[in-house]
Amino acid sequence: MSDQQLAARARAALDAGEGILRLAPTWVPRSFLMPGGRLKLAPQDLYALGTHRGGIDERWFASTTPAANEGAPADEGLSYVVHNGDKFTLRDAVGLHGAEMIGSTMWDKYKKWPVYSKFFDNLGPIPHHMHQSAEQAALLGREGKPESYYFPPQLNWTGNNFPHTFMGLEPGTTKEDIRRCLERWDEGDNGILDFSKAYRLKPGTGWLIPPCVLHAPGSLVTYEPQWGSDVFGMYQSMVEGRRVPWDLLVKDVPEDKHRDLDYLVEQLDWEKNVDPNFKANNYLEPIVHAGSEAEGFVDKWIVYGKVDGKEVFSARELTVYPGQSVTIKDQGATGLIVTQGRGTIGKLDVDCPVFIRYGEVTKDEVFITAKRAKEGVTYTNTGTEVFVSLRYFGPDVHPNAPNVGDARKS
Repeated sequence: MSDQQLAARARAALDAGEGILRLAPTWVPRSFLMPGGRLKLAPQDLYALGTHRGGIDERWFASTTPAANEGAPADEGLSYVVHNGDKFTLRDAVGLHGAEMIGSTMWDKYKKWPVYSKFFDNLGPIPHHMHQSAEQAALLGREGKPESYYFPPQLNWTGNNFPHTFMGLEPGTTKEDIRRCLERWDEGDNGILDFSKAYRLKPGTGWLIPPCVLHAPGSLVTYEPQWGSDVFGMYQSMVEGRRVPWDLLVKDVPEDKHRDLDYLVEQLDWEKNVDPNFKANNYLEPIVHAGSEAEGFVDKWIVYGKVDGKEVFSARELTVYPGQSVTIKDQGATGLIVTQGRGTIGKLDVDCPVFIRYGEVTKDEVFITAKRAKEGVTYTNTGTEVFVSLRYFGPDVHPNAPNVGDARKS
């Protein structure tokens, strides 16, 4: 199919939705993790891609980033636009209508939608790991990854096995301590968590995680706005008695460094990992941006703050009360997922499903173009309970967003 034909199909969807595109669910398995069963995917479909691919424990939102899974099809992780029986990737739509879709500034700088978000849902904790910096990932032609967490109350009706996350390293930890952990990789548990601290996870709060900072996400369902990359390195050799292959430590490391323990230790941002004020510098609590219950809506910042002085992504949670409407103007494109209730977003009907079969197209996810977001989008609650949605933004859209720590000041 020619670009001209695809551009016409994308134009038809854009015009029909007046700048708001409906997206189909994007499911991603992980062979080395155990799904937590809270993404509303039918239990019989958790291994829909085969047990060799692993259980489905992630759902990606407004993604133009492929998943870096061994044996995955080329489009795994990519979001699809759906319109009147037609289907094409959001990546293609952005590529053909870039300035309208994501704004001319972002398009001119990146030539793509450079971020994505996901729900991450596991039965227990995952290995202590880091995501490479832009400079480190560039050695293999990839991109680094800062990320963020928010724990949606609607999906965390149970904490599963370990609702705590180890983050960073205890002050006083030395590089030699971590090198010895890597030396012990094949001897069982390499003991890296002995040098870290676990923080209890609380629904309705979040964290900002810079690149090169170790973290071992716990078992709450996590909404994760992040940079559009799937690089990582696992530094923990065993989790809950399960072996972590060395390959998952070095998958995004130059081949000649795969056994260079000093290089692997030096990948870590030491200052950020051993920060004695780690929580103060990374913990997020919601901050009201606009509205109140009396006004019929509340729009809250849930992800905010800068990474190394740059605003790389941000996110808000909008609650509209029964029988109410609000028109929101945002300064950039957004990927949106409904987490409770039903309503309309612009002219599209949306609702939060209770039960989803693999391959089913739901009405809970949309992409709002930059052009439409700036004009304003009306959210109307047509149900009997609150209508809640999460929406995330790309880089430099909200330069005046709060900073980490501002919740304490307010």
